[in-house]
Amino acid sequence: MASVANLSKYESYKESGFEWIGRIPAEWEISKLGTCLFPVSIKNHSELPLLSITREHGVIERDLEDQESNHNFIPDDLSGYKLLKKGQFGMNKMKAWQGSYGVSKYTGIVSPAYFVFVFVKQINPDFFNWAIRSKLYVSYFGCASDGVRIGQWDLSKTRMKGIPFILPNKQEQTLIANFLDKKTAQLDEVIAIKEKQISLLKERKQIIIQKAVTQGLDPNVPMKDSGVYWIGLMPEHWKISKLGSCLSPVSIKNCPNLPLLSITREQGVIERDIEDQESNHNFIPDDLTGYKLIRKGQFGMNKMKAWQGSYGVSKFTGIVSPAYYVFNFTISINPDFFNWAIRSKLYVSFFGSASDGVRIGQWDLSKSRMKNIPFLLPCEKEQILLANFLDEKTAQIDEVISIKENQIEKLKEYKTTLINSAVTGKIKITPEMAEA
Repeated sequence: MASVANLSKYESYKESGFEWIGRIPAEWEISKLGTCLFPVSIKNHSELPLLSITREHGVIERDLEDQESNHNFIPDDLSGYKLLKKGQFGMNKMKAWQGSYGVSKYTGIVSPAYFVFVFVKQINPDFFNWAIRSKLYVSYFGCASDGVRIGQWDLSKTRMKGIPFILPNKQEQTLIANFLDKKTAQLDEVIAIKEKQISLLKERKQIIIQKAVTQGLDPNVPMKDSGVYWIGLMPEHWKISKLGSCLSPVSIKNCPNLPLLSITREQGVIERDIEDQESNHNFIPDDLTGYKLIRKGQFGMNKMKAWQGSYGVSKFTGIVSPAYYVFNFTISINPDFFNWAIRSKLYVSFFGSASDGVRIGQWDLSKSRMKNIPFLLPCEKEQILLANFLDEKTAQIDEVISIKENQIEKLKEYKTTLINSAVTGKIKITPEMAEA
Protein backbone atom coordinates (compact mmCIF):
# COMPACT_ATOMS: atom_id res chain seq x y z
CA MET A 1 0.00 0.00 0.00
CA ALA A 2 1.80 3.11 -1.28
CA SER A 3 1.98 6.08 1.07
CA VAL A 4 -0.25 8.93 -0.13
CA ALA A 5 2.65 11.34 0.44
CA ASN A 6 4.76 9.41 -2.11
CA LEU A 7 2.19 9.50 -4.92
CA SER A 8 2.74 11.80 -7.92
CA LYS A 9 1.96 15.53 -7.67
CA TYR A 10 1.04 18.28 -10.15
CA GLU A 11 3.79 20.54 -11.49
CA SER A 12 2.39 23.74 -10.03
CA TYR A 13 -0.14 24.75 -7.40
CA LYS A 14 -2.03 27.89 -6.40
CA GLU A 15 -3.77 29.04 -3.24
CA SER A 16 -7.46 28.13 -3.24
CA GLY A 17 -8.31 31.05 -0.97
CA PHE A 18 -9.91 28.66 1.53
CA GLU A 19 -7.95 27.42 4.52
CA TRP A 20 -9.88 24.14 4.76
CA ILE A 21 -9.05 23.30 1.12
CA GLY A 22 -5.49 24.59 0.95
CA ARG A 23 -3.45 24.68 -2.26
CA ILE A 24 -4.90 23.22 -5.46
CA PRO A 25 -3.43 22.47 -8.92
CA ALA A 26 -2.85 25.67 -10.92
CA GLU A 27 -5.14 24.54 -13.78
CA TRP A 28 -8.09 23.62 -11.56
CA GLU A 29 -11.08 25.92 -11.24
CA ILE A 30 -12.66 27.16 -8.01
CA SER A 31 -16.42 27.27 -8.44
CA LYS A 32 -19.37 27.45 -6.05
CA LEU A 33 -22.10 24.91 -5.50
CA GLY A 34 -24.64 27.53 -6.58
CA THR A 35 -23.12 27.53 -10.09
CA CYS A 36 -22.84 23.71 -10.23
CA LEU A 37 -26.31 22.78 -9.00
CA PHE A 38 -29.87 23.93 -9.65
CA PRO A 39 -32.74 23.01 -7.29
CA VAL A 40 -35.74 21.13 -8.69
CA SER A 41 -38.99 20.04 -7.06
CA ILE A 42 -41.16 17.65 -9.06
CA LYS A 43 -43.94 15.83 -7.21
CA ASN A 44 -46.89 13.49 -7.87
CA HIS A 45 -44.84 10.35 -8.58
CA SER A 46 -46.05 8.20 -5.69
CA GLU A 47 -45.84 5.07 -7.86
CA LEU A 48 -42.00 5.21 -7.79
CA PRO A 49 -39.80 3.47 -5.18
CA LEU A 50 -39.26 5.29 -1.89
CA LEU A 51 -35.63 6.36 -1.38
CA SER A 52 -33.76 7.52 1.70
CA ILE A 53 -30.55 9.53 2.17
CA THR A 54 -28.06 8.31 4.77
CA ARG A 55 -24.68 9.47 6.00
CA GLU A 56 -23.16 6.01 5.47
CA HIS A 57 -24.24 5.34 1.88
CA GLY A 58 -25.82 8.51 0.49
CA VAL A 59 -29.00 7.77 -1.51
CA ILE A 60 -30.37 4.26 -0.93
CA GLU A 61 -33.54 2.32 -1.67
CA ARG A 62 -35.71 2.30 1.42
CA ASP A 63 -36.72 -1.07 2.86
CA LEU A 64 -40.30 -0.57 4.01
CA GLU A 65 -40.24 -3.92 5.83
CA ASP A 66 -37.24 -2.93 7.99
CA GLN A 67 -39.02 -1.34 10.92
CA GLU A 68 -35.77 -1.02 12.90
CA SER A 69 -34.33 1.45 10.39
CA ASN A 70 -37.55 3.28 9.53
CA HIS A 71 -37.91 5.64 12.46
CA ASN A 72 -39.69 8.30 10.43
CA PHE A 73 -43.41 8.07 9.76
CA ILE A 74 -44.35 7.25 6.16
CA PRO A 75 -47.73 8.76 5.14
CA ASP A 76 -50.27 6.85 3.07
CA ASP A 77 -50.29 9.70 0.53
CA LEU A 78 -46.84 10.09 -1.10
CA SER A 79 -47.95 12.56 -3.78
CA GLY A 80 -46.07 15.36 -1.98
CA TYR A 81 -42.76 13.48 -2.11
CA LYS A 82 -40.09 14.78 -4.49
CA LEU A 83 -38.86 13.01 -7.61
CA LEU A 84 -35.14 12.19 -7.52
CA LYS A 85 -33.76 10.83 -10.79
CA LYS A 86 -30.67 8.68 -11.27
CA GLY A 87 -27.65 11.01 -11.56
CA GLN A 88 -29.28 13.86 -9.62
CA PHE A 89 -27.98 15.12 -6.28
CA GLY A 90 -30.14 14.67 -3.18
CA MET A 91 -29.63 16.06 0.32
CA ASN A 92 -31.22 15.78 3.75
CA LYS A 93 -30.72 19.43 4.70
CA MET A 94 -31.21 18.72 8.41
CA LYS A 95 -28.36 16.20 8.37
CA ALA A 96 -25.99 17.66 5.78
CA TRP A 97 -23.53 18.21 8.65
CA GLN A 98 -23.40 14.39 9.02
CA GLY A 99 -22.90 13.73 5.32
CA SER A 100 -26.49 12.68 4.54
CA TYR A 101 -26.39 13.51 0.83
CA GLY A 102 -25.19 12.06 -2.46
CA VAL A 103 -25.67 11.50 -6.17
CA SER A 104 -28.47 8.99 -6.68
CA LYS A 105 -27.98 5.67 -8.46
CA TYR A 106 -31.76 5.22 -8.50
CA THR A 107 -34.90 6.93 -9.72
CA GLY A 108 -37.47 7.27 -6.98
CA ILE A 109 -39.06 9.68 -4.51
CA VAL A 110 -37.68 11.30 -1.35
CA SER A 111 -39.08 13.27 1.58
CA PRO A 112 -40.50 16.70 0.66
CA ALA A 113 -38.09 18.13 3.27
CA TYR A 114 -35.06 17.04 1.21
CA PHE A 115 -33.24 19.11 -1.44
CA VAL A 116 -33.01 17.76 -5.00
CA PHE A 117 -30.60 19.28 -7.56
CA VAL A 118 -29.65 18.84 -11.21
CA PHE A 119 -26.14 19.57 -12.48
CA VAL A 120 -25.79 22.75 -14.57
CA LYS A 121 -22.05 22.46 -15.31
CA GLN A 122 -19.97 19.86 -17.08
CA ILE A 123 -19.48 17.67 -14.02
CA ASN A 124 -18.92 13.95 -13.81
CA PRO A 125 -21.54 12.82 -11.23
CA ASP A 126 -19.22 10.13 -9.85
CA PHE A 127 -16.40 12.63 -9.29
CA PHE A 128 -18.84 15.06 -7.68
CA ASN A 129 -20.09 12.31 -5.36
CA TRP A 130 -16.56 11.35 -4.28
CA ALA A 131 -15.64 14.98 -3.66
CA ILE A 132 -18.79 16.15 -1.91
CA ARG A 133 -18.95 13.04 0.32
CA SER A 134 -15.29 13.32 1.33
CA LYS A 135 -14.66 14.12 5.01
CA LEU A 136 -13.33 17.50 3.91
CA TYR A 137 -16.76 18.61 2.65
CA VAL A 138 -18.77 16.85 5.37
CA SER A 139 -16.83 18.85 7.97
CA TYR A 140 -17.46 22.10 6.10
CA PHE A 141 -21.20 21.41 5.78
CA GLY A 142 -21.18 21.21 9.58
CA CYS A 143 -19.72 24.73 9.77
CA ALA A 144 -22.26 26.02 7.23
CA SER A 145 -25.32 24.62 9.06
CA ASP A 146 -27.28 26.52 11.72
CA GLY A 147 -29.38 25.46 14.69
CA VAL A 148 -29.74 25.39 18.45
CA ARG A 149 -29.45 21.62 18.83
CA ILE A 150 -27.07 19.42 16.82
CA GLY A 151 -29.85 17.06 15.77
CA GLN A 152 -31.74 20.02 14.32
CA TRP A 153 -28.98 21.81 12.42
CA ASP A 154 -30.29 23.12 9.12
CA LEU A 155 -28.46 23.99 5.88
CA SER A 156 -30.22 26.68 3.87
CA LYS A 157 -30.02 26.85 0.06
CA THR A 158 -28.53 30.34 0.41
CA ARG A 159 -25.63 29.13 2.58
CA MET A 160 -25.16 26.10 0.38
CA LYS A 161 -24.92 28.17 -2.84
CA GLY A 162 -21.84 29.95 -1.50
CA ILE A 163 -19.87 26.79 -0.61
CA PRO A 164 -16.74 26.53 -2.79
CA PHE A 165 -16.21 23.49 -5.01
CA ILE A 166 -12.98 22.53 -6.79
CA LEU A 167 -13.27 21.51 -10.44
CA PRO A 168 -10.61 19.84 -12.57
CA ASN A 169 -11.41 19.39 -16.26
CA LYS A 170 -13.94 16.70 -17.22
CA GLN A 171 -11.25 14.22 -18.32
CA GLU A 172 -9.46 14.48 -14.97
CA GLN A 173 -12.76 14.18 -13.11
CA THR A 174 -13.37 10.84 -14.85
CA LEU A 175 -9.82 9.65 -14.11
CA ILE A 176 -10.14 10.53 -10.43
CA ALA A 177 -13.59 8.90 -10.14
CA ASN A 178 -12.39 5.69 -11.83
CA PHE A 179 -9.26 5.58 -9.64
CA LEU A 180 -11.27 6.03 -6.44
CA ASP A 181 -13.88 3.46 -7.53
CA LYS A 182 -11.17 0.81 -7.96
CA LYS A 183 -8.86 1.74 -5.11
CA THR A 184 -11.58 2.09 -2.46
CA ALA A 185 -13.17 -1.19 -3.62
CA GLN A 186 -9.80 -2.90 -3.05
CA LEU A 187 -9.48 -1.32 0.39
CA ASP A 188 -13.08 -2.20 1.29
CA GLU A 189 -12.40 -5.82 0.33
CA VAL A 190 -9.37 -6.00 2.66
CA ILE A 191 -11.39 -4.33 5.44
CA ALA A 192 -14.27 -6.80 4.92
CA ILE A 193 -11.87 -9.77 5.19
CA LYS A 194 -10.44 -8.45 8.46
CA GLU A 195 -13.94 -7.75 9.82
CA LYS A 196 -14.92 -11.34 8.98
CA GLN A 197 -11.79 -12.58 10.78
CA ILE A 198 -12.78 -10.53 13.84
CA SER A 199 -16.31 -11.95 13.70
CA LEU A 200 -14.91 -15.51 13.61
CA LEU A 201 -12.55 -14.77 16.51
CA LYS A 202 -15.47 -13.43 18.57
CA GLU A 203 -17.48 -16.56 17.74
CA ARG A 204 -14.54 -18.75 18.76
CA LYS A 205 -14.23 -16.80 22.01
CA GLN A 206 -17.92 -17.41 22.80
CA ILE A 207 -17.60 -21.13 22.03
CA ILE A 208 -14.57 -21.43 24.36
CA ILE A 209 -16.43 -19.60 27.16
CA GLN A 210 -19.64 -21.58 26.74
CA LYS A 211 -17.84 -24.93 26.60
CA ALA A 212 -15.74 -24.12 29.68
CA VAL A 213 -18.66 -23.01 31.89
CA THR A 214 -20.94 -25.92 30.93
CA GLN A 215 -18.52 -28.83 30.32
CA GLY A 216 -15.26 -27.91 32.06
CA LEU A 217 -11.78 -28.44 30.59
CA ASP A 218 -11.44 -32.24 30.71
CA PRO A 219 -12.85 -33.74 27.48
CA ASN A 220 -12.83 -37.24 29.05
CA VAL A 221 -14.88 -36.43 32.14
CA PRO A 222 -18.08 -38.52 32.55
CA MET A 223 -21.20 -36.52 31.62
CA LYS A 224 -24.83 -36.63 32.73
CA ASP A 225 -28.08 -35.04 31.60
CA SER A 226 -28.54 -31.67 33.32
CA GLY A 227 -32.31 -31.93 33.02
CA VAL A 228 -32.33 -28.44 31.50
CA TYR A 229 -32.97 -28.42 27.74
CA TRP A 230 -30.88 -25.32 27.00
CA ILE A 231 -27.87 -26.66 28.93
CA GLY A 232 -27.89 -30.31 27.83
CA LEU A 233 -25.14 -32.56 29.20
CA MET A 234 -22.99 -31.49 32.15
CA PRO A 235 -20.03 -33.05 34.01
CA GLU A 236 -21.21 -35.81 36.34
CA HIS A 237 -19.48 -34.34 39.40
CA TRP A 238 -20.93 -30.81 38.94
CA LYS A 239 -24.02 -29.65 40.82
CA ILE A 240 -26.99 -27.83 39.38
CA SER A 241 -28.29 -25.02 41.56
CA LYS A 242 -30.67 -22.09 41.07
CA LEU A 243 -29.84 -18.40 41.06
CA GLY A 244 -32.22 -17.92 43.99
CA SER A 245 -29.97 -20.08 46.16
CA CYS A 246 -26.78 -18.42 44.87
CA LEU A 247 -27.81 -14.78 45.20
CA SER A 248 -29.53 -12.62 47.80
CA PRO A 249 -30.89 -9.15 46.87
CA VAL A 250 -29.63 -6.11 48.80
CA SER A 251 -30.68 -2.46 48.65
CA ILE A 252 -28.47 0.03 50.48
CA LYS A 253 -28.93 3.72 49.65
CA ASN A 254 -27.77 7.18 50.84
CA CYS A 255 -24.24 6.94 49.40
CA PRO A 256 -24.40 9.87 46.92
CA ASN A 257 -20.68 10.68 47.17
CA LEU A 258 -19.55 7.37 45.68
CA PRO A 259 -18.73 7.08 41.95
CA LEU A 260 -21.68 6.65 39.60
CA LEU A 261 -21.62 3.28 37.82
CA SER A 262 -23.55 1.92 34.85
CA ILE A 263 -24.30 -1.61 33.65
CA THR A 264 -23.84 -2.35 29.95
CA ARG A 265 -24.29 -5.40 27.76
CA GLU A 266 -20.78 -5.05 26.33
CA GLN A 267 -18.78 -4.81 29.56
CA GLY A 268 -21.10 -5.41 32.49
CA VAL A 269 -20.57 -2.97 35.38
CA ILE A 270 -18.49 0.07 34.37
CA GLU A 271 -17.62 3.50 35.75
CA ARG A 272 -19.93 6.07 34.20
CA ASP A 273 -18.37 9.03 32.41
CA ILE A 274 -20.67 11.89 33.41
CA GLU A 275 -18.96 14.21 30.90
CA ASP A 276 -19.67 11.88 27.96
CA GLN A 277 -23.02 13.28 26.83
CA GLU A 278 -23.12 10.94 23.79
CA SER A 279 -23.35 7.83 25.99
CA ASN A 280 -25.49 9.31 28.75
CA HIS A 281 -28.98 9.12 27.28
CA ASN A 282 -30.56 8.67 30.70
CA PHE A 283 -31.20 11.67 32.91
CA ILE A 284 -28.96 11.92 36.01
CA PRO A 285 -30.76 13.63 38.93
CA ASP A 286 -29.06 16.17 41.17
CA ASP A 287 -30.03 14.09 44.22
CA LEU A 288 -28.40 10.64 44.13
CA THR A 289 -29.41 9.55 47.65
CA GLY A 290 -31.93 7.09 46.17
CA TYR A 291 -29.24 5.31 44.13
CA LYS A 292 -28.18 1.83 45.28
CA LEU A 293 -24.77 0.91 46.67
CA ILE A 294 -22.94 -1.83 44.77
CA ARG A 295 -19.67 -3.09 46.20
CA LYS A 296 -16.74 -4.66 44.39
CA GLY A 297 -17.53 -8.37 44.00
CA GLN A 298 -21.32 -7.95 44.13
CA PHE A 299 -23.59 -8.82 41.20
CA GLY A 300 -25.54 -6.01 39.52
CA MET A 301 -28.26 -6.18 36.88
CA ASN A 302 -30.30 -3.81 34.74
CA LYS A 303 -33.53 -5.82 34.97
CA MET A 304 -35.03 -4.07 31.93
CA LYS A 305 -32.08 -5.13 29.77
CA ALA A 306 -31.14 -8.51 31.25
CA TRP A 307 -32.27 -10.02 27.93
CA GLN A 308 -29.39 -8.11 26.29
CA GLY A 309 -26.79 -9.19 28.86
CA SER A 310 -26.72 -5.93 30.85
CA TYR A 311 -25.45 -7.42 34.10
CA GLY A 312 -22.21 -8.53 35.74
CA VAL A 313 -20.03 -8.83 38.83
CA SER A 314 -18.71 -5.38 39.73
CA LYS A 315 -14.99 -4.57 39.82
CA PHE A 316 -15.82 -1.24 41.46
CA THR A 317 -17.58 0.14 44.52
CA GLY A 318 -20.10 2.83 43.62
CA ILE A 319 -23.79 3.55 43.11
CA VAL A 320 -26.23 2.43 40.43
CA SER A 321 -29.76 3.34 39.35
CA PRO A 322 -32.48 2.52 41.91
CA ALA A 323 -34.16 0.50 39.14
CA TYR A 324 -31.23 -1.97 39.04
CA TYR A 325 -30.90 -5.17 41.06
CA VAL A 326 -27.92 -5.66 43.40
CA PHE A 327 -27.09 -9.09 44.88
CA ASN A 328 -24.72 -10.68 47.39
CA PHE A 329 -23.43 -14.22 46.88
CA THR A 330 -24.96 -16.54 49.48
CA ILE A 331 -22.90 -19.66 48.75
CA SER A 332 -19.23 -20.24 48.03
CA ILE A 333 -18.86 -19.03 44.43
CA ASN A 334 -15.81 -17.60 42.74
CA PRO A 335 -17.08 -14.20 41.46
CA ASP A 336 -14.89 -14.37 38.32
CA PHE A 337 -16.23 -17.80 37.37
CA PHE A 338 -19.80 -16.64 38.04
CA ASN A 339 -19.24 -13.60 35.82
CA TRP A 340 -17.85 -15.70 32.95
CA ALA A 341 -20.74 -18.15 33.20
CA ILE A 342 -23.64 -15.73 33.65
CA ARG A 343 -22.40 -13.43 30.86
CA SER A 344 -21.97 -16.29 28.38
CA LYS A 345 -24.36 -16.29 25.40
CA LEU A 346 -26.09 -19.36 26.83
CA TYR A 347 -27.37 -17.41 29.84
CA VAL A 348 -28.00 -14.15 27.97
CA SER A 349 -30.33 -16.05 25.61
CA PHE A 350 -32.18 -17.65 28.52
CA PHE A 351 -32.61 -14.31 30.32
CA GLY A 352 -34.35 -13.17 27.13
CA SER A 353 -36.88 -16.01 27.30
CA ALA A 354 -37.37 -15.42 31.06
CA SER A 355 -38.17 -11.70 30.61
CA ASP A 356 -41.68 -10.31 30.03
CA GLY A 357 -43.01 -7.21 28.29
CA VAL A 358 -45.03 -5.84 25.39
CA ARG A 359 -42.11 -4.10 23.67
CA ILE A 360 -38.58 -5.51 23.39
CA GLY A 361 -37.00 -2.36 24.79
CA GLN A 362 -39.19 -2.67 27.88
CA TRP A 363 -38.81 -6.36 28.69
CA ASP A 364 -38.57 -6.87 32.45
CA LEU A 365 -37.00 -9.70 34.47
CA SER A 366 -38.73 -10.19 37.83
CA LYS A 367 -36.86 -11.48 40.89
CA SER A 368 -39.31 -14.40 41.14
CA ARG A 369 -38.53 -15.55 37.56
CA MET A 370 -34.82 -14.98 38.09
CA LYS A 371 -34.76 -17.07 41.31
CA ASN A 372 -35.64 -20.25 39.39
CA ILE A 373 -33.04 -19.93 36.64
CA PRO A 374 -30.68 -22.94 36.86
CA PHE A 375 -26.94 -22.44 37.35
CA LEU A 376 -24.15 -25.02 36.95
CA LEU A 377 -21.69 -25.28 39.83
CA PRO A 378 -18.36 -27.08 39.74
CA CYS A 379 -16.39 -27.20 43.00
CA GLU A 380 -14.71 -23.92 44.02
CA LYS A 381 -11.23 -25.18 43.07
CA GLU A 382 -12.46 -25.96 39.55
CA GLN A 383 -14.26 -22.60 39.37
CA ILE A 384 -10.95 -20.82 40.01
CA LEU A 385 -9.19 -23.01 37.43
CA LEU A 386 -11.89 -22.25 34.82
CA ALA A 387 -11.88 -18.51 35.56
CA ASN A 388 -8.07 -18.34 35.22
CA PHE A 389 -8.21 -20.36 31.99
CA LEU A 390 -10.84 -18.03 30.50
CA ASP A 391 -8.97 -14.90 31.65
CA GLU A 392 -5.85 -16.08 29.82
CA LYS A 393 -7.51 -17.57 26.73
CA THR A 394 -9.87 -14.66 26.05
CA ALA A 395 -7.06 -12.13 26.64
CA GLN A 396 -5.07 -13.84 23.85
CA ILE A 397 -8.05 -13.67 21.48
CA ASP A 398 -8.81 -10.06 22.47
CA GLU A 399 -5.21 -9.10 21.67
CA VAL A 400 -5.51 -10.55 18.14
CA ILE A 401 -8.88 -8.79 17.70
CA SER A 402 -7.34 -5.50 18.87
CA ILE A 403 -4.49 -5.84 16.33
CA LYS A 404 -6.97 -6.45 13.51
CA GLU A 405 -9.21 -3.56 14.63
CA ASN A 406 -6.16 -1.30 14.61
CA GLN A 407 -5.32 -2.47 11.08
CA ILE A 408 -8.88 -1.71 9.97
CA GLU A 409 -8.69 1.76 11.53
CA LYS A 410 -5.45 2.48 9.65
CA LEU A 411 -6.98 1.25 6.37
CA LYS A 412 -10.00 3.52 6.89
CA GLU A 413 -7.72 6.47 7.67
CA TYR A 414 -5.70 5.72 4.52
CA LYS A 415 -8.90 5.54 2.46
CA THR A 416 -10.08 8.91 3.82
CA THR A 417 -6.70 10.55 3.15
CA LEU A 418 -6.59 9.06 -0.35
CA ILE A 419 -10.06 10.40 -1.22
CA ASN A 420 -9.37 13.87 0.22
CA SER A 421 -6.02 14.07 -1.58
CA ALA A 422 -7.43 12.92 -4.94
CA VAL A 423 -10.44 15.27 -5.04
CA THR A 424 -8.40 18.32 -4.01
CA GLY A 425 -5.45 17.65 -6.32
CA LYS A 426 -2.92 16.97 -3.57
CA ILE A 427 -2.01 13.94 -5.67
CA LYS A 428 -2.15 13.58 -9.45
CA ILE A 429 -4.11 10.63 -10.79
CA THR A 430 -2.63 9.29 -14.03
CA PRO A 431 -4.38 6.98 -16.56
CA GLU A 432 -2.07 4.17 -15.41
CA MET A 433 -3.19 4.60 -11.79
CA ALA A 434 -6.86 4.60 -12.80
CA GLU A 435 -6.44 1.35 -14.74
CA ALA A 436 -4.24 -0.49 -12.18
